[in-house]
Amino acid sequence: MSRKITDKKEALAQLKDDGWVLSMVSDELKADKELVMAAVQQDDSLEIASDELKADKEVVMAAAKGSGGGYILDYASDELKADKEVVMAVLKVNGHALEHASDELKADKEVVMAAVEDSIHALDYASDELKADKEVVMAAVRIQGSALMHASDELKADKEVVMTAVEHPYQGHNLEHASDELKADKEVVMTAIRTTGQALEYASDELKADKEVVMVAVKDLPFTLQFASDELQNDPEILDGLDN
Repeated sequence: MSRKITDKKEALAQLKDDGWVLSMVSDELKADKELVMAAVQQDDSLEIASDELKADKEVVMAAAKGSGGGYILDYASDELKADKEVVMAVLKVNGHALEHASDELKADKEVVMAAVEDSIHALDYASDELKADKEVVMAAVRIQGSALMHASDELKADKEVVMTAVEHPYQGHNLEHASDELKADKEVVMTAIRTTGQALEYASDELKADKEVVMVAVKDLPFTLQFASDELQNDPEILDGLDN
């Protein structure tokens, strides 16, 4: 077993190079604010600090600005997970950290907007109300179309939102998350398959039987013919196009 460091000067000297040295110090030193401040500015070693210092705003803010700042919210006290200033500081580094914010802040539009600008999955942790807020969802899908999976059912049926989600290069497969009505909308489906033929898998049966739609898809990705209707899988013109 590694020896515990009990001398503060020795600990501070080692912490200059590696914040995780904090795991090797005595419990008394894990509660020393100066030492912990030195550690958390190196990496995400807040996890190892005493509970008292995990609740110290100055320490947590210093951790948020450190090289591991995006991962520290999980270890902060509940009070600081509900502190907007702290949470916003962390979200600037890692939007996914919204997962660990208080429920109140998950329902704060400014907070959630900051989160979705950094992480496509941040929308998953937003309140149901904000998952149904078109401005929030549009901000998310403009950055990464796959954020559509976390939107409300109402917005998955909003043509503007879905068109934005599927029009990104190689993002047409996000058609999977659209409403059935929009999976049957030829304009939406054509937009999706022009970015990737794989989107044909998620089109309505009617559009899988639409020759124009299928030809666009298989021209991009020949294997997507398997998603077309039985009739079109045996269409001479489509098969001839594959041979060429």
